[in-house]
Amino acid sequence: MSWRASAGVTAFALELLPRTTRGQAMDVLSSQANLAGYRAMVDAMAAYARVLPMMMTAAGTVTPAKVFVVGAGVAGLQAIATARRMGAVVSATDVRPAAKEEIESLGGKFEHLKGQDIVVTTAQIPGRKAPRIVTAEMVRSMKAGAVILDMAAESGGNVEGSQPGETVDVNGVAIIGARNLPARLAPATSILYAKNLHNFVQLIVTKEGTLKIDTGDDLVAGTLLTHEGKIVHPNFAS
Repeated sequence: MSWRASAGVTAFALELLPRTTRGQAMDVLSSQANLAGYRAMVDAMAAYARVLPMMMTAAGTVTPAKVFVVGAGVAGLQAIATARRMGAVVSATDVRPAAKEEIESLGGKFEHLKGQDIVVTTAQIPGRKAPRIVTAEMVRSMKAGAVILDMAAESGGNVEGSQPGETVDVNGVAIIGARNLPARLAPATSILYAKNLHNFVQLIVTKEGTLKIDTGDDLVAGTLLTHEGKIVHPNFAS
C-alpha cells in the first residue's frame, strides 16, 4: 500500500465501508454475499441425490429434506430463504443472539446438526481465519447421502476436512469446499457490484464532474486508504 501512497494515488477499499443504513446502497460485501448464499444453497441442493420438498403421490409420500444453515449473516439468511422456497424443512443457528429473530422470520428454527440432509456453513470473519464450527466427529455422525457446503473453505473453512474447490467424501457425506461463489453468477453479481460503485462514486464526484474527497463524510473516511501521498486509514497507518 505504501507505493500507492508515495505515487500520489487516492485509493478506496469498499470492503471497509461502515455498515450503516446510509451505506447500504454501496455495500459490496452484502450484495455479493446475498447472491453467494443463494448459489451455495443451489449447489448444495444439486449435490443432494434426493428431493427437497414433501411430495404426496399415488405411490406414496416423499418426506422433505432437512436443511441446516450455520451463520445468519447476509449469505446465511439468503440460503435459508432459498431452501424454504424449495420446500425444505429449514433450521439454523448463529453465535449472535440477535440473529434468532431474523432466522425465525424466514421460517428457520434453531436445531442441532445431526440428522440433517443438507448443511451450509457461512461463518467468516474479515481479515481472519474462518472459525471451525463443524468437526470431523460431527461429520461422521451424519447419515450417508448428506451434503455439507462450506462457504468459508477459502478462508480456512468452517468444516474440518473441507478443501477449496473440491468435494471430499467422508463415509458417504459430501463436503463441498465452495470457491468464489459470486463468480458463478457473474451477470447478476456484476450488475449489483457496478451499482454499488456508482452509488459510492456519487459521494466523491460533484455534479460538475470534479473529484471532491470529503473526509468529514463517515463513508468516505471509512473507506479511504491513501490520499495526498499518505496512508490515511487508521487501520493501516503506521
